[in-house]
Amino acid sequence: MDQTTKEAGKTMAIISYVTLIGTIIAYFSNQGDKKNEFVSFHIGQAVRIWILLFVLTIVVNILVFVTSIGALGYLSYIPFVLAVLGAMNANSLKEEPVPVIGTIGG
Repeated sequence: MDQTTKEAGKTMAIISYVTLIGTIIAYFSNQGDKKNEFVSFHIGQAVRIWILLFVLTIVVNILVFVTSIGALGYLSYIPFVLAVLGAMNANSLKEEPVPVIGTIGG
């Protein structure tokens, strides 16, 4: 993929990591003849992060309830760290998967 394609999709790639609404906006703006593979890659990474967030929230809440160890709640910050890493990769025009979950299902 050439540099101009990445530059053209940089903003939407970054937006895909900013809230679930941002992911949805990036997805729909990347449809049809405007499809950009760089944006598609980062949308896929953002979707993986959102799925992790929902699953991790449920698991952490159950663990905190069962064990009464409130510090386990800090595990819920992992998806936000991954989203920042993904946005930094998009800003740097890199197509690197986010750690641990970036290659799942793809």
